[in-house]
Amino acid sequence: MKSFLPSKLRAWLPQLNSQVWILAIGRFLSEVGTGFTLFYAPIFFAKGVGLTATQVGLGLGSASISGVFGRIIGGSFSDSQFWGRRRTLLLSAGISAIASFALAATNSFFTFVLANLLAGFGIGLYWPATEAAVADLTEGQVRQEAYAVVRLADNLGLGLGIIFGGILISSTGNYRTLFIIDGISFIVFFAVVYLAIAETYKGNGETPSTTSKNWGFLPNSWKTALSDRLLLVFVVVNIIFTTYISQLHSTLGLYFSSRFSSQLISLLFSWHMVLAILTMIPVSRFLKRFNHPQALTISALFWGIGFCLIWLIGGVPELQLIWAILGMGILAIATVSYTPSAAAFVADIAPVSLRGVYLSINSLCWAIGYAIGPPLGGWVMDQNPILANNFWLVFAFSVSGLIAILQYLNHIFRRYNQTQGRR
Repeated sequence: MKSFLPSKLRAWLPQLNSQVWILAIGRFLSEVGTGFTLFYAPIFFAKGVGLTATQVGLGLGSASISGVFGRIIGGSFSDSQFWGRRRTLLLSAGISAIASFALAATNSFFTFVLANLLAGFGIGLYWPATEAAVADLTEGQVRQEAYAVVRLADNLGLGLGIIFGGILISSTGNYRTLFIIDGISFIVFFAVVYLAIAETYKGNGETPSTTSKNWGFLPNSWKTALSDRLLLVFVVVNIIFTTYISQLHSTLGLYFSSRFSSQLISLLFSWHMVLAILTMIPVSRFLKRFNHPQALTISALFWGIGFCLIWLIGGVPELQLIWAILGMGILAIATVSYTPSAAAFVADIAPVSLRGVYLSINSLCWAIGYAIGPPLGGWVMDQNPILANNFWLVFAFSVSGLIAILQYLNHIFRRYNQTQGRR
């Protein structure tokens, strides 16, 4: 994959298994379609379809309900001999494509919720399988950079999708086309996985083709994972982080829509994504000198600063565009310092045979965060402007509690490393 790139760029990029690069390309293509809709969906369904901000928040949050079931099934399927990582990814891509086309045809709150439930289930299947595949193909410090690479592909795809989506909206005003393009992108992702991705799950030394069918329901595996104190403390941390991220993808667009034009909102989110793309690998390499809880503490500090800057948009409105630019930039750093460290942490503490289940629990935190964030944010945006603005200050103060939990996580993680004979 890297042979087509200039020599200096090849030397700078991490040395990874070619399957990781192929998976990253597939994720890039899929995320281009997602970028077309992610930040524009709340605006379209509020202003184009006529739903209230609360209904939009509830609809988007409903995806997390089905996402919980998708993640549970996806984790178990990923660790099963019959399904494995590859078949689970194919199932996810097919369901997600159908959901995107359903959203393109949505005209009511009822169908909006149904389409989001389907979309949430597809995404739920996707995350444990793709994260487990990356863990299978990497180890040690290379793993964190591998997660940075696939997140880079995600962000690059999202960024291009946001830019092209903004151009399409500015020229045609046709939001529904965005969802059709999103559905096509999932079909392309399906083709990449089907044609170019090999199964990475080997189970107990056996390949999927030589074992009997196992439909993936492994209660003992879940019992083992849910008795891991290190994982459970991380779950609390991860739910808080993902609630923060959900505000970027839902509430912030609504908050900006009352202050900036659609074109300016597109530029702000494009700036956010471009900075995330440019800093993903450098930030990941910088954070390698810290252990995972310490890296997450650094991320938490950036989230606190970013939320304070967003609060200043309403607090000092004379400079609201400057605060928005700075805030979106800091929140980009906060995001890229969180995602690779969080995934690598779970992959490192997971037993090899339970990676799918452990990473499913990691992904479930996203479902919970997105079940909390959009409905809460949508409700607050329907209230008076003072409450809507101070909402961001409350999130900034919540970072102090998150850092306290991370200090405890760091303490038990150090003890875990000592028992494992690690540095």
